[in-house]
Amino acid sequence: QVQLVESGGGLVQAGGSLRLSCAASGSIFSINTILWYRQAPGKEREWVATIVEDGTTAYAAAVKGRFTISEDNTKNTVSLQMDGLKPEDTALYYCHDGGKNWGQGTQVTVSS
Repeated sequence: QVQLVESGGGLVQAGGSLRLSCAASGSIFSINTILWYRQAPGKEREWVATIVEDGTTAYAAAVKGRFTISEDNTKNTVSLQMDGLKPEDTALYYCHDGGKNWGQGTQVTVSS
């Protein structure tokens, strides 16, 4: 079984930056993909970014050029660097292993 724990959320002004982390534990040998999703109040959960074990990355159009996903295999951690934040980025951010495991989420709030 895999456990995923997000951290790094907070309150930031528009234009600012945050760095989210997703720490994996348990049966991490089974993980070859980590995805970040977000869910804003009253909206459906939406995909944000993906990183595959070979380092391949992909981004949603809304965040491309502003967010960067990366992995630190020595720490079993995937990070999401978020720059140029906008109020519309406000959401609960989750990491997901592409299977059945999700973290509990970390709140990001961007003030205008």
